[in-house]
Amino acid sequence: MSEQKSLGQLAGRRIVVTGGAQGMGESIVRAFAREGASVVSMDLKEDRGRAVADEIAAETGSRIRFSAVDVSDRAAVFTAVAESADRLGGLDVLVNVAGVQRARPAEELTEADFDFLLGVNLRGTLYTNQAAFTAMKPAGSGHIINFGSDAGMTAIRGLAGYSATKGAVHAWTRTIALEFGPHGIRANVVVPAMRTPMTDAGRQDGRAGVYSKVPLGGDLGDSDRDLAPVMVFLAGDGSRFITGQTISVNGGIGMVR
Repeated sequence: MSEQKSLGQLAGRRIVVTGGAQGMGESIVRAFAREGASVVSMDLKEDRGRAVADEIAAETGSRIRFSAVDVSDRAAVFTAVAESADRLGGLDVLVNVAGVQRARPAEELTEADFDFLLGVNLRGTLYTNQAAFTAMKPAGSGHIINFGSDAGMTAIRGLAGYSATKGAVHAWTRTIALEFGPHGIRANVVVPAMRTPMTDAGRQDGRAGVYSKVPLGGDLGDSDRDLAPVMVFLAGDGSRFITGQTISVNGGIGMVR
């Protein structure tokens, strides 16, 4: 984890981050906290999620809370987001990082595989976004930041199911940017290529050769150094006129897959 000086860029911001217990989500929660935001981190991994939130709160002095949530459960999501907005005194930003992957040839994907991938990656996005809109609408402002993937824009062998869900996230986000815009609510997709527990598993599936093709550095990025600063910008005032966009933070890998 790299040390970064806080500039207080997000002081007063009220943010919900899904998938905040590890990987990119943990890095984002930490970066937001360092910049003075109040954050609710959501994840299914309750023990780790709570420990990480407590550690970040102690380290930064920011108001960080944890909520155990299954993002594929619509009722649970709406309850958790509403309670978080009430606890924070409103909701300015939703960052939807939670995601899962299952590498398997398209013809071998099972009903259980589809339920797993669609439940977290797609329904989780739809539910959290709808709940965030409900919380943001009264204030007439807000920013929904979903996480897409290069797999949602190009063909990657063995990831047909995952690609389908991420392609849907891209399409959904463009459409809600159009529909939510009149309410002052923006929506964008971030496409990362970072080292995470999920991508570490990908190395075991034979994708290390793909990662080595990243034009910048020949490997996946570091979430703290390469992704977190972009997320701080997107959560802040500087992104107020950006919506409906796909923002790649991937070292250029999308050009060479």
